[in-house]
Amino acid sequence: LMLKGKSQAFLEMASEDAAVTMVNYYTPVNPHLRSQPVYIQYSNHRELKTNNLPNQARAQAALHAVNSLQHGGISSEGSLLPGQSSVLRIIVENLFYPVTLEVLYQIFSKFGSVLKIITFTKNNQFQALLQFADPINAYHAKMGLDGQNIYNACCTLHIEFSKLTSLNVKYNNDKSRDFTRLDLPSGDGQPSLDPTMAAAFGAPGIISSPYPGTAGFAPTVSFPQAAGLSVSTVPGALAPLTISTSAITGRMAIPGMAGNPGNSVLLVSNLNADAVTPLGLFILFGVYGDVHRVKILFNKKENALVQMADATQAQLAMSHLSGQRLHGRVLRIALSKHQTVQLPREGHEDQGLTKDYSNSPLHRFKKPGSKNFLNIFPPSATLHLSNIPPSVTENDLRSLFENSGTTVKAFKFFQKDRKMALIQLGSVEEAILALIDLHNTELGENHHLRVSFSKSTI
Repeated sequence: LMLKGKSQAFLEMASEDAAVTMVNYYTPVNPHLRSQPVYIQYSNHRELKTNNLPNQARAQAALHAVNSLQHGGISSEGSLLPGQSSVLRIIVENLFYPVTLEVLYQIFSKFGSVLKIITFTKNNQFQALLQFADPINAYHAKMGLDGQNIYNACCTLHIEFSKLTSLNVKYNNDKSRDFTRLDLPSGDGQPSLDPTMAAAFGAPGIISSPYPGTAGFAPTVSFPQAAGLSVSTVPGALAPLTISTSAITGRMAIPGMAGNPGNSVLLVSNLNADAVTPLGLFILFGVYGDVHRVKILFNKKENALVQMADATQAQLAMSHLSGQRLHGRVLRIALSKHQTVQLPREGHEDQGLTKDYSNSPLHRFKKPGSKNFLNIFPPSATLHLSNIPPSVTENDLRSLFENSGTTVKAFKFFQKDRKMALIQLGSVEEAILALIDLHNTELGENHHLRVSFSKSTI
């Protein structure tokens, strides 16, 4: 529906998911029509009524053309081939400012869930291998970012599909990171690439970052900051290069890159204001890290702030939960500009919308080296149950989940350990709601049920 004279239009997609995908895709890189940038945002209208418009035939013809072009997947330029890799090879040219692993994560995670990144130097060029969860994310990132400058007039991205189908990351440090494995050692001084990958890229035995001054990652804590890297002797350059400084964020040439990658506070929007609670957000986000504080905004209850223990956990929660459905709404998650969630001042009531969970006994990751670091998976319809007492039967657990409003499709105790089981529910959204409702349920004999997402199916 075009609004004449206003330079605006409404576009109704086939589903809410399709709309979310489109907005997420075009947020970092604005599309251009006839050399004019086009800005896309959500409308308050739920549907368009266009039946009696005189131009309806032209609109239908245009829609038919678009849909036939997309039939069978992405066509025309750079088609997505069957078996296309989800791994991108990235070369950064004209490297005037340092480009770190965190910068790459911040840029590329706009296009989908980034699982792993390895950075290295070859032929005196800073390069990286980056693995998405899905090849379509890799395709969109390549189409959107290839040839773009990270910073104004420098640090140009050249992106191609890698022949590798998966990355094997051994260490979490400033050169490599597996965002699905927070338990990996930092392996200071060890090569980032395993020998087979190193051979494939003709790289020397120890592949180093071009910036030896950058601090390494501690194994399970937040993103490090660049340690005293300064190019302030260059006219008009930045102060010491810490990715979180507002100066460098302001210099980012790629639109939509505000927000602080070193930040542990998330802005969660498009919530169902009638159903969401601080405790529910605490339990859901607690699957991906230790939640310290939750604030549902008083005047805009479909928005909330969630403060995680550190920036790595915030990135992990954002990459796994953004785009998931909760209480019938698609979650939208971004890094907040706030550094902490403020508690209400004494004597100021906020209707229980702000909660401090920093000392909660329900934190899953407070023990260093906990096995929970090995079992972080995206939301799925199959849940992993543990801490089940011997007296509780399959029927007891099926009834528990069915009474919470879910459909139980399958159930299986672990053969070697009946304290654990898998339960498959009707949908991912049902599983998310069941996890929120039933995690930490008292099952008797001083056993509290532990619920998490599983990568397995029954």
